[in-house]
Amino acid sequence: MRDFLPEVLAVVGPTATGKTEVGILLAEALGGEIISADCMAVYRGMDIGTAKPTPEQQQRVRFHLIDVCNPDEPFSVARFQQTALEAIRQIRQRGSLPLVVGGTGLYVKALLDGFHIPPAAANEALRQQLWQEAKREGSAVLHARLKEVDPLAASRIHPNDAVRIIRALEVYQLTGRPISEWQRRQPPAEVGRVRRFGLTMPRELLYRRINERVERMIAQGWLDEVRRLLEAGYAPNLPAMRSLGYGELVQVVQGRWDLSEAIALIQRETRRFAKRQLTWFRADKQIEWIDASQGAEETARQILQRLRSEQEHT
Repeated sequence: MRDFLPEVLAVVGPTATGKTEVGILLAEALGGEIISADCMAVYRGMDIGTAKPTPEQQQRVRFHLIDVCNPDEPFSVARFQQTALEAIRQIRQRGSLPLVVGGTGLYVKALLDGFHIPPAAANEALRQQLWQEAKREGSAVLHARLKEVDPLAASRIHPNDAVRIIRALEVYQLTGRPISEWQRRQPPAEVGRVRRFGLTMPRELLYRRINERVERMIAQGWLDEVRRLLEAGYAPNLPAMRSLGYGELVQVVQGRWDLSEAIALIQRETRRFAKRQLTWFRADKQIEWIDASQGAEETARQILQRLRSEQEHT
């Protein structure tokens, strides 16, 4: 079947649908290596709250874009794109199949659709100014400003997604051009032919899995992980430390919130995040959707069956 495989296989979808285990099973079956398309998995020391592949999982197949920087180091879409393209080249040199697995839609799109990344480096002074405005007036105010200068980007970014709103405003102010113009599609010649599979399941099941996973992460020591990061000197206002779940648990460590209050909020915000992910990926008509309700093994089997079916009709 290897002669009929795509040049890149992608497994995407909302959080908690089992993408990592499905990706591992496919990599084992097809002789592949996994490129993580998760914007949080790049940070060292942020393991539990990012649902990073466990050491045992990383022993089963080779992973890329895991633990590549510290939480106080900037990591951009451009850096992901460049690093992931190099990983694809290396994987192919070893005669293996690159599998892109993850739920960060912008990362997936930048890699597979070849976005042209804006050349504007992060401007810390401007970024801090915008963060202060977001904190003082709310991210919706900045979103309204973005809508005036870049309505296309504003339509793609949720009004509560302060990180992406601020980056879009930053690019516009530094380059004089909207980020949506920079992010136009380019032929993905370096990637080649891609087969994309998206994992989904009934909303009630997905939300239950999200709630249970948050509770499991807490039981595994997520709060202690956040405490260790703070003790290591990582400031609570770092973008990584403000990310989903970590920001709430920082409040617990600092004595401002009760743990039960934080858990409920993390569960709610993760459910909302999953809904936004699904909306993003649904817009990509190249994705073939698989119901992942029956577990990772059955999901991987269905994907392999579709690949074999295409081989038989080729």
